[in-house]
Amino acid sequence: MFHKEGQKIILGTLFFVGGSFLVLDNTIELQWLLKLIQLSLLAVLVLILQFFRNPKRHTQKNDAQVISPVDGKVVVIEEVEETEYFKEKRLQVSIFMSPLNVHVTRYPIGGSVLFSKYHPGKYLVAWHPKASTENERTTIVVENKIYGKVLYRQIAGALARRIVNYANEGQKVVQGTDAGFIKFGSRVDLFLPLDTKIKVKLNQKVKGGECIIAEA
Repeated sequence: MFHKEGQKIILGTLFFVGGSFLVLDNTIELQWLLKLIQLSLLAVLVLILQFFRNPKRHTQKNDAQVISPVDGKVVVIEEVEETEYFKEKRLQVSIFMSPLNVHVTRYPIGGSVLFSKYHPGKYLVAWHPKASTENERTTIVVENKIYGKVLYRQIAGALARRIVNYANEGQKVVQGTDAGFIKFGSRVDLFLPLDTKIKVKLNQKVKGGECIIAEA
């Protein structure tokens, strides 16, 4: 299954690769060169297909738990000052996504969307310390009565040039369902209450929609 955000790109790539095969067959006589270019085109197609894959995830819904919004590796667990919404100290958990990871963003908790805002910005590498506040990004806050408020931030990276966010203020959302997409590698930051119980470790690989990040 492929994500809807990739449909146009996948179709465009298919037409480009198919058309290129026809043109190359009629213009290149050296078989080794023809095969090399064709294999390169197929490799591009495979990369595009794997990037936009959208595997089904089995979320065990629990209003007392925060699940990972994306696939990737935990690169930050630290206490920070969150300056945009809470304006107080929070526990930040950051997950870095490589271009090979699934890039669907899923809601880390279920509840009501209190805040949703897009920020234009730079395209620093996703692991840069200032990426969270200076890169192109979206900030979303979801609240439920058991866990409380969770802020998650989709952050563009050096390759990621488009962030898709489906969360609208006032909307009721379901934990683990599709919340958006970040195209071509980046990261997501979670900002959690200081008294939350963190269930992951640095450098741990996590799976979006299934891995538990924290619990009340």
